Amino acid sequence: MKRLALFCALFALASLVAFGADISGKWTSEGMGKGGPQTFTFKVSGSSLTGAVQGGRGGPAEIANGTIEGDNVSFEVTRDMGDRGKFTTKYKGTVSGNTMKLTAETEGRGSREITLTKQ
Repeated sequence: MKRLALFCALFALASLVAFGADISGKWTSEGMGKGGPQTFTFKVSGSSLTGAVQGGRGGPAEIANGTIEGDNVSFEVTRDMGDRGKFTTKYKGTVSGNTMKLTAETEGRGSREITLTKQ
């Protein structure tokens, strides 16, 4: 009986790790870039990540192509900058508790490091 209980507990723990951390909710960036701090609102369903970002330059935008596996997260945000065209930023990083460390890379503009804190 003890073995069955131990097996069930280990299976439950492994299932949580496989699907990833639950990062659902609001996260705010540190620092004041050219467009100010940003607020990311994430929605997680299994390993799929969606949501929206507010603040920064270009107005609000949807989060697309998002995944979360364990503590690893990745997603894209495309902003329409009018006559300057559309720019897609690819975010990739890790989650540790209430902190998310991301590398944001925009084609033609290089990459930058961003730290988000859960609100």
